[in-house]
Amino acid sequence: MKLALFDVDFTLTGKETLIAFYAYLTKKKPALLLHLPKALLSGVLFKAGIQKEKATKEMFLTFLKNTSKEELETQVEGYLKDSLRSFLYEDGLRKVQELKEKGYTIILTSASPEFYILNLKDIFDADYVMGTRFEVKNGYFTGKMIGENNKGIEKVRRLYEMIPEHQIEWKESYMFSDSMSDDPLLKLVGKPYLINYKKKNPKYPVLYWR
Repeated sequence: MKLALFDVDFTLTGKETLIAFYAYLTKKKPALLLHLPKALLSGVLFKAGIQKEKATKEMFLTFLKNTSKEELETQVEGYLKDSLRSFLYEDGLRKVQELKEKGYTIILTSASPEFYILNLKDIFDADYVMGTRFEVKNGYFTGKMIGENNKGIEKVRRLYEMIPEHQIEWKESYMFSDSMSDDPLLKLVGKPYLINYKKKNPKYPVLYWR
């Protein structure tokens, strides 16, 4: 099986999708701006090394705590239609379609929450989509992460949950990412690419998408 693996944020999109989701909801519900200091604090604590990514995401997502599953789905539907589609990279969409037509299995793998990332499956005509899982209990979003943040080596582990390693033709497979945090996957494929990468001396070829 030949894979074409794509990160999402800043690889297929021009913005960080979770922050864009929050910004979209604040326009619908200005009261959510009261959460902004907590959201900013979560980022500061993470960058200072005081808090790990899992706790940081859970802290950020408290603005959705106790949202019903149905309401969350409605919010996501509006976000995809009215916001997210506007900052997708056209070059990324074309590359996905090109590789799909060549018989590659298209996989989107992101650290962003699955409650909206899974909906990109239809937009990109992807075969599989993986994101970070969050708990919905008794019909309501709790904000608690299930398992680990889907980043780095976790993306490899999650991939093997779906597709046995021996079935993958790694030499013929692609991986596209904006970040070296995806090196565990980039180094496995025969065709690794960094997207819009700005640091000097990149380890892999760089493509510039808009």
